[in-house]
Amino acid sequence: MKKDSPEKSIIGRREMVDFPALELFEIEAKVDTGAYTSSIHCNNIKEVDLPDGQRAIHFELLDDRHPAYNHKAFQFTDFDLRQVKSSFGDVQERYIIRTKVIIHGQELETEFSLSDRSDLKYPVLLGRTLLRRRFIVDVSKKNLSLKAKKKGKKRSNPTNNPPV
Repeated sequence: MKKDSPEKSIIGRREMVDFPALELFEIEAKVDTGAYTSSIHCNNIKEVDLPDGQRAIHFELLDDRHPAYNHKAFQFTDFDLRQVKSSFGDVQERYIIRTKVIIHGQELETEFSLSDRSDLKYPVLLGRTLLRRRFIVDVSKKNLSLKAKKKGKKRSNPTNNPPV
């Protein structure tokens, strides 16, 4: 007999997510149960040699057309290069990093492929590896995470007046 699993949160087809380690907040993500891996839009992706001899992946998140773009570059020494099948069925080599994402109040560490999503509407795609055993997707809804976050802030300050 299976153990009782924790209650799953309901999320919509689109959600606002935070990446605290990457200093990105309220980024719109498409929830895609057909995608295996989650991905995040970035540019200027390249491998670099660090002074200590380690290899790192260097990249900038988003691009200058996105309002949250801040010109910050990131480096990860813990990365992987894998074959990933795109939504068009093309196999591409993509860099994979692990980072924390906050969705519907849950902070999760998961893998994201680094890809150029500039031609796509949403800079982040949440795949089924992240969703599995944690969330139920209601495709008739959107931004449930953001609504819950705002509702929680109102509850902690019921008069909506600044604390004295």
